[in-house]
Order: sequence, then C-alpha cells, then structure tokens
Amino acid sequence: MQELQKPSNIQNFHGTISYTVHSNEPLGFRNFVQKIRPSWVKGDGFIQVFWEQAFNCSLKLSDVLEGSENICTGEEKLETLPGTSFEMGMTGHSYNVYNAAHAVAHALHAMYELNSKHRKWTKGRSLTFQAVQPWQLHHFLRNILFNNSVRDTVHFDENRELIAGFDVTNWVTFPNNSFVRVKVGRLEPRVPAGKELTVHDDQIVWHKSFNQVLPCSVCNDNCYPGYRKKKREEVPFCCYDCAVCPEGTISQQKDLDACINCPDDQHPNIDQNQCIPKALSYLSYEEFLGIILANLAISFSLITGLVFGIFVKHQDTPIVKANNRNLTYILLSSLLLCFLCSLLFIGQPGKATCFLQQVTFGIIFSVALSVILAKTIIVILAFMATKPGSGMRKWMRKRLANAIILFCSFIQVGICTVWLSTSPPFPDVDMHSLNGKIILECNQGSASMFYTVLGYLGILAAVSFTVAFLARNLPDAFNEAKFITFSMLVFCSVWLSFVPTYLSTKGKYMVAVEIFSILCSSAGLLACIFSPKLYIIVFKSECNKKELTLSWECDKLKNSQMQTCTC
Repeated sequence: MQELQKPSNIQNFHGTISYTVHSNEPLGFRNFVQKIRPSWVKGDGFIQVFWEQAFNCSLKLSDVLEGSENICTGEEKLETLPGTSFEMGMTGHSYNVYNAAHAVAHALHAMYELNSKHRKWTKGRSLTFQAVQPWQLHHFLRNILFNNSVRDTVHFDENRELIAGFDVTNWVTFPNNSFVRVKVGRLEPRVPAGKELTVHDDQIVWHKSFNQVLPCSVCNDNCYPGYRKKKREEVPFCCYDCAVCPEGTISQQKDLDACINCPDDQHPNIDQNQCIPKALSYLSYEEFLGIILANLAISFSLITGLVFGIFVKHQDTPIVKANNRNLTYILLSSLLLCFLCSLLFIGQPGKATCFLQQVTFGIIFSVALSVILAKTIIVILAFMATKPGSGMRKWMRKRLANAIILFCSFIQVGICTVWLSTSPPFPDVDMHSLNGKIILECNQGSASMFYTVLGYLGILAAVSFTVAFLARNLPDAFNEAKFITFSMLVFCSVWLSFVPTYLSTKGKYMVAVEIFSILCSSAGLLACIFSPKLYIIVFKSECNKKELTLSWECDKLKNSQMQTCTC
C-alpha cells in the first residue's frame, strides 16, 4: 500500500483497463461515509485501527503522552485520504457485502413467514432468531430473489453461485496521487452469444504512451463481416489471414473463426454479412413467361373452338362424314381440353391444382390418342370392307370405335386411380435447388407413376403412328392416314425431347417445359389432321363431294360441267 502512494508508481496505472466485480452505489452511501466517526461503533476495533493507520495518529491517550503518536481528533475527513488508501465510492467487494447482508435478511424474513404459518419449530413455540443455525438458511438463500435499493436483481443459479457480471473499469490517475475508476463497459456472461461484452470506446482514457491510438493485440487487421479467420502456419495464434466465407454462409461480426449457414428460408446477401429472405418462385400469370403461355393456351383453344364450329356447320359434307364424324367431334373436344388443361400448371400451386394437373393431362391426352387410333383403324377396315366377299362390314359400326376409345382410355384412368389412391401429388417447397429462391412446386408423389402415365401415352402414340404409317397409301376417299402419320411423328418428337429437357430444368422452368410440350403436341395434332380438311371446306368447297377423291388441286374438265380433283 505504501508503494502505491508514490506518484512515480501510481502514474504507471493511468489508462489501465481491468475487470472489476460489479458494483452500484446505493443512494446516500457517499454521505454516509463522509459522516463516519471512530466513536460511533462500540466494540468494533476495525474502524479505530483503520482510522489510526489512515491518518497516522492514535486514539489512545497513553500513546500520545509517550510522544510516539499524534492524537486523533475523531473529526478527520475520509475524503481527504488518497484513493490508494480509501475510496469514497462503493467498490465491488463492498457491494457484495451489501447484497449479502440483504440476502440474509430476506432469508430470515422468509423463514419467519414460514414459521408464522406452520408453528412447527421447537415443539410448537416460535423459533427465535438466536436459535437459528446457519445451515437452516441454506434452503431460503438458494431460492432468494429480490431487487436491492439500486434495482439490481440478486439471486443464485443452480450451482448456488451469485448471478452477477463484471464491470470494465478504466483507471484514470492524477498528479496529486489520486485516481478514479471509470466504468466504460460491462461483461454479462448470461446473455445471448456475441453480446456478452459491451465497451464504450469513446469513454476510455488511454495512457499517453499509446499516442491516442488504440492498442492492438494481433499482428494483422481485423476480419470484417463476410470474412472468417484462417490460421497461418508456423506463426503465433494471434496472426491469421482473412478468407471470404464459403458460398451459402455468412459472418456478421468481426474476427469470427467460422462462418455460419443461413436458415433454410433465407440466403446470404452479396457481401455475405447478413441473411435475407429468399424470394418465392413459381410460374405466375403476372410474369412474362406465364402471360405468353397462358395467351398461347387460350388462343389455341379459340382456334380449336372455331374449327369445331366449322365442322359442325359443314357436318353433312363428305369430308366431315369421312372416318366417322363423331370421332372427329370427340377429337376436337379433347384437343380443346388439352389446351385448357395447361392453364392448371400456371399460378401458385395448391392442393386442388396439384391433384388435377397430371391426372387431367394424362386422361385427356389418352382420349385424344385413342380417338386417333380408332380413326386409323376405321380407315383400314373401310378399305378391307370394299373387297368382294369381305366380312369386315360388320365391324364398321360405331361400337368398334367407341370400344377402342373406352378400352384405351380406361387403362389410363386405372393408372391414374392407382396413383391418386397410393401417392397423390401435393404442394411442396424446394428451398435448396436454386440459390436465393424458394420453389413452390407440385410434388408428383410417385415419380414412377408419373412416368408410367407418360409411358402409356407413348405406347398409344407409337401404336397410332405404326397403324397410320401402314395405312398411309390406301386408296380410300378422303384418307387421312397420311396426316395422322405426320401428326404422330410430330407428337412423338415433342414428347421424346420433353423427358431430358424436363429432367434438366428446375422450378418454374420445369413447369414451362411441360406446358410448352402440351401446347406443341396438341397444336401439332390440330394442324396436321385438320388443316387439310379446313383448306378443302373453306377454299376448295367444289372438291368436297362424295364422288371425288381428295386433292390439293382441282382442274376443270373441258368437256364436263363437273369439277374433278386429281391426286
């Protein structure tokens, strides 16, 4: 203590930063200290001994008479003592004693209240405080919880340790051998990670040797948010490099050893120093791609409806009656529904749309392909029935075409029923396939069932193409086998290219690929099968006669009023 009073030594502590036990000064404490006198306490020798040592005097008259000590008046001022000998403010140790006294008082009060309620102490008599044993207070101290006069909470944790932090203290010394300790921060162990230490740099007074530059305990600059510390080989641990956080991770504080991952619904920003919400991704009616596909679907639907109307208007002409007029109507209706079903794939996925998308598409396309297969078979049977003695005429009834359509469609309906009953499609969220995107999609439930539906459509298309190819050169009036052959070639080309393209895309572009395939294949069927007939109905009506054969050019016969179409 005597060494600390020397100015040459106390100045060495100027600007020192230290951890001290947390303290808070109760109201009126400093006034109380200023009024302390050694005569106040009877039987407490500590104050008298301290008073004599602090003021270098004696309170005993015998020592004064011997001339060895100066006499203490008892009116000396404690505030005149240097800070190295006595501090007027409440220190951390004094604050702990202050809280300890109040904790014991609260424990005794709790014990007294319990005694008042139960009266089970010492044979029915009230327990006097003189008879309290220290161990009897342990239970009450363990559960103590109160706010002291400065509103600090006092209580103990599960390990019976006082829950308290530390103050970050800045020592400021003065030439007159005095000093003050200024609180410039706080260390709170029981707070969220990263917020344990709080320091107010602007309040710190540094030693003059620092030259107003903050001291640094590392041999390189800090690693700022977005970077992490990377250890250097064969150098002190405080030396390190700063490496950019790996893709998909962030760091929000300086000098972190490792970067952290963002939550699933968030992703790093460009600087990789914070997480931002991911954007929802699905094929919307409001974006350009969705608008184009929706307009195409509606446009093709209107064109199909127009073709349907033209055929109904000319339903009694030979070219409409050829190859079963009812089959033509069913095919146009199914193509109209094919175009419209593509609209189910646009918009935010929901339970109903996911449930209906693939099933509706699969069944409607099966009906369309079944009709095409039935029309092709009717062409073959019609040619065979023209041969003398042929027994094929009995098969040339509507029941055969209807049976083909029902049988082929029923198989697809059965596949879809099994699919929906075992593992139906449902709305799903994909947070990992695209960076910064949350993909809202329809989970197919069972991928094998989805590809079974596509596979069955492929089988129908292949059979229709094969039958139409074999019947393409039959000399029948208004034979549309050639057009069916070409339409099936377009259909198969579209869907063969669909599978690898579908598997190589993600999110809304996967949905767009399927919509595009539906529209292209349906438009191919519409154009290849019905455009030649529309051309004759609208522009070559003179060729639309039963006694004439199908032709693209009509020449007037010189010696007849009848126009003849030649192939």
